[in-house]
Parts: sequence; structure tokens; C-alpha cells
Amino acid sequence: MVADDDDVVPFQVLGPDEQPVEPVARFLADFVARGNQPTSVRSYAYALLRWWRWLEAVRVGWDRATSAEVRDLVLWLAQARKPAMSAAPLNGAVNVVTGKPYPGSGYGPRTVRHSNAVLHTFYEYWIDRGEGPLVNPVQRAHSGAAPRPNRHHNPLEPFRPEGRLRYNPKIPKASPRAMPDQRWAELFGRLTSNRDRALLALAVSNGARASELLGLRGHDLDWGEQRIRLVRKGSRAVQWVPSSPESFVWIRLYLSELGEPLAPDQALWQTMRRRDRGAGLRRHPLSYDALRAVFRRVNAELGTNWSMHDLRHTAALRMARDPALTLRDVQVVLGHAHLSTTADIYLAEQDIEVARRVHQHLVEQASPSLSRPSLPPAAGEGYDRGDLSVLFGWNAG
Repeated sequence: MVADDDDVVPFQVLGPDEQPVEPVARFLADFVARGNQPTSVRSYAYALLRWWRWLEAVRVGWDRATSAEVRDLVLWLAQARKPAMSAAPLNGAVNVVTGKPYPGSGYGPRTVRHSNAVLHTFYEYWIDRGEGPLVNPVQRAHSGAAPRPNRHHNPLEPFRPEGRLRYNPKIPKASPRAMPDQRWAELFGRLTSNRDRALLALAVSNGARASELLGLRGHDLDWGEQRIRLVRKGSRAVQWVPSSPESFVWIRLYLSELGEPLAPDQALWQTMRRRDRGAGLRRHPLSYDALRAVFRRVNAELGTNWSMHDLRHTAALRMARDPALTLRDVQVVLGHAHLSTTADIYLAEQDIEVARRVHQHLVEQASPSLSRPSLPPAAGEGYDRGDLSVLFGWNAG
């Protein structure tokens, strides 16, 4: 099992004796020392727990694992079902309002790819230390038709890895969708507290991630310039991003409801109810699970499956379609490291918009009276109408 730990390493993988598994514990300690966040440590711990249980089932030691065990694990994940979701009635169904599928009961391609990446990193750590297997069981796939990797390698520079991991499944590319204004109004109208209204208004105005918004503190608000200071996920870079005037109005209303001043270094988002966790009745910082509970309640009322990431997509697509903003502006606000990331995700044509335009085309073809006038403009003096009809495809009659 994975257990919380108050030590430097926030999560540990425990064995049957309820003691930390030594190889995993040493790897996670190094993982934390390299500056990774607790959320990453938690995801790595669960992936390694799954691997340890698999090795126990096939009776192979962790330091004797080969690519065959990795392959069999990938095959098992492709057909296995998550225990917590095996009885869910909406597994994989598509919501008719949002057009988004519900989480499936099985392990998706992203979970399998994450598992492979974690195991590859884990074994690279032990191979570098001269322990564990001699060859990383999570190997990279090289195409036989491709040129030899590192064929122009500079001996003064380290080798760089080539090729994707061998057993990584392909991920279908899905275009992000903006939440229609009517749906956003419905979602916002169902919120029951000014705290939730302020938080979601910030998200839909600048596209900040949930973890970035939940990390805000009192001194991260610039009331004069209407900006907030975010610590970016991944890079941990500090960045000021603009926010809508409406969001700051809701923040002011929320803070006035707290009834007590907020310290500059105190978490901005607090629970509305006071709870006793050993230090008396007091408010506590809003957690990600509590934020998900807000969406679960609203989604149950509306029959939808919206999430915080939908607000990020909505803000990004609104900005990308504004002719007053450049793609570089959108990249900076979203916190993307590369401009190509912003372009690949948010400049692609949405299938729903293409379908709407094609449907309008079909309606005009079926109803000539509703279509645009088909009569060509009058030919100018000195131009033969027959020649122009051949050149531009007009009806010469």
C-alpha cells in the first residue's frame, strides 16, 4: 500500500510487513531530492506499488525483471478493470450535454505510458548506481528503417535517448472544446458560495491550472493591476498573469464572508466550515478533493461532467480566437514552455465547428432560396462574358 509520511519523502510504498520497500524508498528519496513535487511522488509511488504487486504475482525479483515482465504487465493493464469503478454505470459513456466521455472502467493508454515511464526512470536510477539488472527492462523501440541512433554523436557530449518506449500504446489525439457561454452561465449559476465563484471566475479568465490556483496565498493578489501570481506546474516558475475584473469582485465578496483577515502568507482558498483537527475549530486550506466535490455536486444537478480543465480549455480557446491577442500572448498566459505546444493544441480546427459549417453548407444546397445569390457580377466594359465564365466557373447562360 501507499502511505502518507510526515518525513522528507511524503509518500512511501509499504510491503506486507507494513515497512517501506527499501529499493522504492531509496529511489523516492532521490526523486524528492531532485526537486519533484509531492503530487509527482504520489503518482510514482502508486505506479511502483502496482509493479511490485505484479512481480509478486509472477514470482520475479525486482532486480531480475526483464522486458518480458514489462510486456506482460502492459497486456494485463489493457484488459484489466479498476476495482473502484467496476460497477460504475457510466463507464466510457459520452455525456450528451458536454460531449465528453466519462472515465472508463479500465486502464487508459495514458496510465500505461505513465507506468512505463516510471519504471524506466526507476531502473535507470539503479543501473546508474551499479545495482539492479544490467539492462533496463523498459527498453526503447527503434525502427529498423530509421538511421542508427546517435550516428553523428560528439564524443564530448553525453548520448541522448532515441525512440519511444517499446510498449507505449498510442494515444488518440482529441481536440479541446470551449464551454459554450450558455453552459458556463448554467455552471456558474449553480455555485453556492462566493469562494467557488471567485475560484472558477479566475480559472475561466486566464486558464490557470487547478493546482496553480489552489496554491495562491494572500500576497499573490495584485489588486491594483488585477493580476495573480502563480507558481507554474512542472517548471515551478513564478509568473504574474492577468485576471478579469469580475473575478476580483468575487474574491472581495469571498474575503468579506470569511469574517477574519487573511494573512499575507496564508492560503487564499479556505474551507467554509471550521473543523477540529487537533488544534481547535478553524478553517483549513481548500484541497483538490474538496474542489472536485464542488464539481460533483454541480454536475449531478446539471447532468454534466465538467471539470476544472474544461475551464482552462475555454479560456485558452477564447484568447486564441481574439484577433487582438497574438499566439505568443496566449502561450505566456497559459504557461506553455514552447509556442508549438499552444499552436498544436489550440489552433487546430474543432470538429464541432467544422460540422456546424458543413451542415450550413448542406442546408444552403438543399434550399437554394436560403443560399447566397448565384448570379455573377456584371462583366466590365471590354471583357467577354463567355471568357469570364470559363475562367471563374460562372453559368454562361
